[in-house]
Amino acid sequence: MATTSNMFLYSLTIQPPTTISHAIIGQFAGTKEQQILTISGSRLNLLRPDPNLGQVITIVSHDVFSIIRSIASFRLAGSAKDYIILTSDSGRITVLEFVANKNRFSRVHLETFGKSGVRRVTPGQYLAADPKGRACLVASVEKNKFIYVLNRNTQAELTISSPLEAHRHGTLVLSLVALDVGYANPVFASLEIDYSELDQDPSDQAYPDVELVYYELDLGLNHVVRKWSETVDPTSSLLFQVPGGNDGPSGVLVCAEDTVTYRHSNQETFRVPIPRRRGATEDPRRKRIIVSGVMHKLKGGADTFFFLLQTEDGDIFKLTFNMQEDSNGNLTGGVRRIRIKYFDTIPVSNSLCILKTGFLFAACEFGNHHFYQFEKLGDDDEEPEFTSDDFDPRGPYDPIYFHPRPLENLTLVQSIDSLSPLTDSKVVNLMEENTPQIYIVCGNGARSRFRMLKHGLKVHEVVASELPGRASAVWTTKLTRNDTYDTYIVLASSNYTLVMSIGEEVNQVSDSGFITSVTTLAIQQVGEDSLVQIHPKGIRHLHNGQVKEWPVPQHRTIVATAANEQQIAIALSSGEIVYFEVDNGGTLAEYDERKEMPGTVTCLSLGQIPKGRLRSSFLAVGCDDCTVRILSLDPESTLESKSVQALTAAPSALNIMAMDDPLSGGGSSVTCLHIGLNSGVYIRTLLDEITGELTDTRLKFLGPKAVKLFQITIKGQICVLALSSKTWVGYIDPARGFMMTPLNYESLEWGWNFSSEQCEEGIIGIHHSYLRIFSVENLRDNVVQKSVPLTYTPRQLVKHPDQPYFYTIESDNNTLAPQLRAQLLADPDVSNRDAKVLPAKDFGYPRGNNRWASCINIIEPLGEEPRTIQRIEFEDNEAAVSAAVVSFASQDGESFLVVGTGKDMVLNPRQFSAGYIYVYRFREDGKDLEFIHKTKVEEPPMALMAFQGRLAAGIGKILRIYDLGLKQLLRKAQASIAPQLIVSLSTQGSRIIVGDVQQGITMVAYKQDSNTLIPFVDDSVSRWTTCVAMVDYETVAGGDKFGNIWVLRCPEKTSADADDPSSEGLLGREYLHGTPNRLNLMAHFFVQDIPTSIYKTNLTVGGQDILIWTGLQGTIGVFIPFVAREDVDFFQTLEAHMRSEDPPLTGRDHLMYRGYYAPVKGVIDGDLCERYMLLPNDKKEIIASELGRSVREMERKISDARTRSAL
Repeated sequence: MATTSNMFLYSLTIQPPTTISHAIIGQFAGTKEQQILTISGSRLNLLRPDPNLGQVITIVSHDVFSIIRSIASFRLAGSAKDYIILTSDSGRITVLEFVANKNRFSRVHLETFGKSGVRRVTPGQYLAADPKGRACLVASVEKNKFIYVLNRNTQAELTISSPLEAHRHGTLVLSLVALDVGYANPVFASLEIDYSELDQDPSDQAYPDVELVYYELDLGLNHVVRKWSETVDPTSSLLFQVPGGNDGPSGVLVCAEDTVTYRHSNQETFRVPIPRRRGATEDPRRKRIIVSGVMHKLKGGADTFFFLLQTEDGDIFKLTFNMQEDSNGNLTGGVRRIRIKYFDTIPVSNSLCILKTGFLFAACEFGNHHFYQFEKLGDDDEEPEFTSDDFDPRGPYDPIYFHPRPLENLTLVQSIDSLSPLTDSKVVNLMEENTPQIYIVCGNGARSRFRMLKHGLKVHEVVASELPGRASAVWTTKLTRNDTYDTYIVLASSNYTLVMSIGEEVNQVSDSGFITSVTTLAIQQVGEDSLVQIHPKGIRHLHNGQVKEWPVPQHRTIVATAANEQQIAIALSSGEIVYFEVDNGGTLAEYDERKEMPGTVTCLSLGQIPKGRLRSSFLAVGCDDCTVRILSLDPESTLESKSVQALTAAPSALNIMAMDDPLSGGGSSVTCLHIGLNSGVYIRTLLDEITGELTDTRLKFLGPKAVKLFQITIKGQICVLALSSKTWVGYIDPARGFMMTPLNYESLEWGWNFSSEQCEEGIIGIHHSYLRIFSVENLRDNVVQKSVPLTYTPRQLVKHPDQPYFYTIESDNNTLAPQLRAQLLADPDVSNRDAKVLPAKDFGYPRGNNRWASCINIIEPLGEEPRTIQRIEFEDNEAAVSAAVVSFASQDGESFLVVGTGKDMVLNPRQFSAGYIYVYRFREDGKDLEFIHKTKVEEPPMALMAFQGRLAAGIGKILRIYDLGLKQLLRKAQASIAPQLIVSLSTQGSRIIVGDVQQGITMVAYKQDSNTLIPFVDDSVSRWTTCVAMVDYETVAGGDKFGNIWVLRCPEKTSADADDPSSEGLLGREYLHGTPNRLNLMAHFFVQDIPTSIYKTNLTVGGQDILIWTGLQGTIGVFIPFVAREDVDFFQTLEAHMRSEDPPLTGRDHLMYRGYYAPVKGVIDGDLCERYMLLPNDKKEIIASELGRSVREMERKISDARTRSAL
């Protein structure tokens, strides 16, 4: 990295990509339980399906920092564990295994076979493993194929051979599978196009044949031969393996346009057509293709397997085989016929996985991924079945039809949130909270959604009950130490105490023994079977049915208290601390001496008794002189001061608790002192269990209110509940260490643990006059989502300037608009049965070639759930392509919604018949839109923007300024700016940043005196711009369609000249075919996702401005600017160490990966730095010593980099 750069950014991922490109199943943990392995961008995710809950749970997610091209699993003969084979852009084949006890992936083998990068002739695009785990074939798109033999050595370790070549010049591979041949020599089937003869054809009219080719690996001779080939349908695109050996006839299914054919070298050919949808809005001539599928074997014989094949409409068909039998009824191994029938319709998937437990996992191409349960296998329904007996394998045939219907054989049990494809976003604080929310539009077609993302943990509310009065505190308590569940709920008000019993119903208790006429400061179960109530005037001890009172000295009250099962400490208003222990007889014994504190005590904490100990060793005391003192409770040095911590404000709460130690890998705990200040600052510091010293202090501002702290348990982990203006939970994340995350819930005034038969790990709290009981669902997902369905694929999201409303423009290509659908359904020639309207959410919209369906939706995001309040459809085959809210100075600053459309658009090659700009007036504060007029323009305007009280529009190459007229928009200024097509606009002052679809960024100065637009600086590199944002007046950040994010800056002198009125004639020079100046590259980084939006914003309370970006695959990331050079040097050195100590699993060079198209400049990879938390302790120590710091310091610095500026 060029250290001379004067800008450094820290790149972090807030939300990893959610699209799934590949998914496979296997027994990767070595147990009988199956797991699902998915690929999302550069991440390997291992999911565990839970059949009891009907959910998929993420076990581990590992970033391999490379582009994963293909994935397969295999199992060595006699083994119970599946291995994983990966091919990536590293040019190497990687064999991984999942180490269950360490919960991580381990690399077994890494073999180099070609150049790095994704190239046409570098193998890795296709991968197939022999079903018996003896070999795998790696193929490139063109020419090259390698076969690796997999075996075991004498130590039973996996070995991999040198590659065997099976290259063939002049061939393109379309699909590749391994044949199931039992234990005969491994055979691989490839669907290939031979184009070698086309190069010699002078007419250029020849059409290449598509061949099905078998490659056999002779294990005895260690040699590969091209065993068999046959020409197949020229539209063939996909192969599926048919079971062989004892399980079936072997061979492959060849999927082509409109047909599925069974082929094998020594078997007869069988073909069935793919059924087409019947319906009034369906084109009966449109042919379908198979895009994904899965084969599943059932127990019981050689013909008990079946295929589920999915078309591009989402329809799933079940394909089965009938085998030939001899005269005795035994199967001969030959195929008699194949049969196909409609099964169900689900969203189009990239991968389908069937589990032995009766579930189907669908990794959907767009939108949420689905987890289904099989209700039945579709054998006994009334769906018509079509067999190969009725269709000649080579002759013409009549198409066959079916009627789609709702799910019958499958039931959806879980929908897994996915933001892919994410097309636009806005970061706005509509809820007036401390942090803004991220509003996004994502999805495709009728499954599109508007989503609100909010930082927080999801909460499941169990009870919300209104109280008769205002309570100030609540506790739950057991009656004896060995009770499993709590027995009493105790509520305290300013002048009374209410005791309730926990059971099927919650009832008030009058014989508890507690004093109810005073307020309560604490309730604690002590000893084996005693209860203690602490109130301002004393301590009430309930033991063996007897009541004992300890009164406070005269003219004094108890102001603070702390208690555990064996110890009680109270602070008196005089500044004295009184300490009690429970003796063997269960009675309270007061320590002889009282400790006088220098100021008024505001809070105390004892902490729970460590396992195997008789007492907690320390008492933490907070005083109003802004200090916390640690006092010893050891018998030899009781109440002696051990250490003092000075604070910036008076402490409002203290809590000593043992939390999991991330350094030990979850094996042990560490004692933490949590401190809450009156100023709203939360402090976490480590308490040395021997000396009482306080170290490793971390701070976080939680809100303007004083902080209260409580110990709770979530999913078996001890956590801290911190209450300020919001409710926060502090917990240990295995990958990121200690995290403090807000709850997506009301701001509580008090909280406590709650445990009953109905809710074993709950939290009870007080919010105003309500008593609330709830549980936290999990600690993994710290982003809460709310969503509302949209109509079509969203293109852009704009917000009302003042009101909390959003406007989406949506359009779908090759889709029938509502008017056309209504006409077809009203056609008298259509029978009633065919006129049935299917829900678009499940079945998609009817297709129509070169037809567009488009609309504007108005969305109200606030409330329990977002909702759509108005929709405006476009007619006449128009589609919305851009939108902006513009405040026109000529209309006294009134804001209008401006929408650009294109008519009769064809995407490739780009064609259109006209472009229009629509203007709408806001009614009812933005809830309603009133159409004003539309203006015809030469091309569809791909970018619109408000500019100095007018409208700036990018129409083809031209940048034009419009004002609002009575009947149409009025041209005010224009200039030809972009070399090809303007796709983005942004502005500050009189400067406009123009993004070209292919030629990068141009800065334009608007000269008001002469009413001219003058381009004065552009880029030296052709960037395929997708999004742009101005960082400051001279700096612009943007992304391109190859997955790069870059920051460009205008030279200072050029910027000054552009604003100088006298330099007008010098700026534009037509003969240069560009501008006379060039932008400087400040930062460049490859993110492996296509950025769709980028903004400068602030995500945390008091945090600095950062760049937040969203990617098409559902990624949300941030770039945090470094302020201090010391931090830059630290993270640069750490990144260099991480590259060598924790190289990517696939063998990809990290620096080359992040500099895929251009070298990395000015950016440090925070995702790599955060992997420091996951390193073994010895490696952590080595890196820390190299940087001259302790491991805890390292972890704190890495954690602070995220928490201070990002979520």
